[in-house]
Amino acid sequence: MPRFTTSSRCCTLALTRRALGDIVKKTRLEAFTDGVIAVIITIMVLELKAPAEPSWPSLLTSWPIFLSYILSFIYVGIYWNNHHHMLQLVKSISGTVMWANLFFLFCLSLLPFATGWLNEAHPHPAQVPTIFYGFVLFLTAVSWVPLSKSLIRANGGADSELGKAFGRDWKGKASIVTYAVAIALAFYNPAVSCSLYAAVAAMWFIPDRRIERMLLEK
Repeated sequence: MPRFTTSSRCCTLALTRRALGDIVKKTRLEAFTDGVIAVIITIMVLELKAPAEPSWPSLLTSWPIFLSYILSFIYVGIYWNNHHHMLQLVKSISGTVMWANLFFLFCLSLLPFATGWLNEAHPHPAQVPTIFYGFVLFLTAVSWVPLSKSLIRANGGADSELGKAFGRDWKGKASIVTYAVAIALAFYNPAVSCSLYAAVAAMWFIPDRRIERMLLEK
């Protein structure tokens, strides 16, 4: 029967405590992120204004407002979905990850304000609100980069499961470039810019299969 020395027991206990600490950090990060995203969606819903008249024509005149709300809701859902998938391959959370996650949530929390301004300004879509809406999408996409990179570093680097799942992340880079182009086009044709925002959302609508494949291979 194997004997365990005092030093080996201490090492085992230390490793167990560290593992439990990582699990607690990951759970708290997920819970906090889910709570903030829930608040963001709630604020967007409360920003919706009821039609002035009790008639179908009055409701139909609000179609641009509903479209912008649907687009923003889809974006929030995409980020929540990808955040959830990404954390499935995460075992360790560092302080850098927590700050990067806060920065990401800060950028995402600007979306209700940008959506509300886009809805209130006339004509639909107005130039400056469309530019600002695109800037918020651009900033949120950029904030996703340090979050993903810090998670990869905290969990084994580029050769880790998470690092291999992300790969070159061409979709993320293509999204940032598309937002930049859409912001520039908004100075001339805001409607085209909104179409590009919708196109990026359509590209990300399906959950990231790279991480799902990695989970199936485990």
